[in-house]
Amino acid sequence: VSAMGLGSTSLLALGCRGAKVASGVLPDFSSSNPDPFWAAVRNAYPLTRERVYLNCGGLGPAPSAVLDAVAAKAKELQTISETGHAIMDEVREVTAEFLGADPEEICFTRNATESNSIISAGLILEKGDEVIIESHAHPGGFMTWLNRQNIHGIRVKIFDPDPDSSEGSIESISNLVTPRTRVIQVSHITAPTGILFDVKAIARLAREKGIWFHLDGAQSAGMIPVDLHAIGCHSYATSGHKWMGGPRGTGILYIAKANLNEVECSHVGSYTSGDYGLPGRIIYYPAVKRHEYGTRNTELVEGLKVAMELQRSIGCERIEAYGKKLASYLHKALSEIDSVEVLTPKDPELRRSITTFKSAKVDFETINNALSREYKLRCRRVSEQGLNAVRVSTHIYNSKADCDQVIAAVEEIVKKG
Repeated sequence: VSAMGLGSTSLLALGCRGAKVASGVLPDFSSSNPDPFWAAVRNAYPLTRERVYLNCGGLGPAPSAVLDAVAAKAKELQTISETGHAIMDEVREVTAEFLGADPEEICFTRNATESNSIISAGLILEKGDEVIIESHAHPGGFMTWLNRQNIHGIRVKIFDPDPDSSEGSIESISNLVTPRTRVIQVSHITAPTGILFDVKAIARLAREKGIWFHLDGAQSAGMIPVDLHAIGCHSYATSGHKWMGGPRGTGILYIAKANLNEVECSHVGSYTSGDYGLPGRIIYYPAVKRHEYGTRNTELVEGLKVAMELQRSIGCERIEAYGKKLASYLHKALSEIDSVEVLTPKDPELRRSITTFKSAKVDFETINNALSREYKLRCRRVSEQGLNAVRVSTHIYNSKADCDQVIAAVEEIVKKG
């Protein structure tokens, strides 16, 4: 079965911020015969063949090379009983290149939730100050603001993302802005239905009005190329364990260097300060790594580096184009099934590798359970905001054949009623 080739025009730039394709890791890519390339990518993952995994938006599997790197580094560090904290600065360079940032703007956390929490807890807000977030935000993105609302009396304001227009979402945000608005936060790509926001436009709006713009990138890093300097956000959070293919327990936080001191340190300890003394002197490191505190599992950060190197060897633009093409194929076919409604935007410019659908005839729980139990297709139920749908994530280890299995299964489930 064809792995779906990509036209040469989509492959003009294959690296992430100029990275070269690594030789010896994957076969040469041929647009006329891409199957061997994508088969090699699939073989890089130890995923079981007993089922088809389509839930990268929830938890992405790590390639074997990543797992091997974590195990090897853990054994090495345990052998000499050292922390390996020097690894952090080495991988910081790689991460900055991968995300279009400077190394001093990057720190490592345990997940996007922790990164989001550092921003929420660190920004100086007073009772009555307002934070705008979208109704499709992940709990790891909105709960930290609800917590501050409960504790400090800030006001959380919600807008619904527009699935038909980037301008519609921006207008909704703009209509909520008042003189008390201090923060705008959106998901780069929404988790429930995969809406891609025009984040550059939102960043411009926020900066024009003197509002902090925080971007939850849990669904973007590893799915699409990310250039944080080009976006212009004040801060960005992501997880290594989703689309990036990093180990569980890895996350990244970016804070623009010009805004570093606007985020107070909510958690501190060793590695927060380079100059301190009792009873009262503490001078923070002049970089975002001031938010890295205490002994860390640095072998996981080593694994994250290998994950980013593998993605660069494939090419970030190639990854984006492949996942998007699979999703577009799935989107079209599901839309043609009787009673099925695809909630992911119709406009291909507003979506990438997530496809979410529901049926007016069969409950979403029934569909999701049948896909998992009867057809061995691991998708994800979407109950947030009463959407009551099923989400399919198509990533680099998936294929057109996987999509065909989803399409055939949904047709049968709906037909049975």
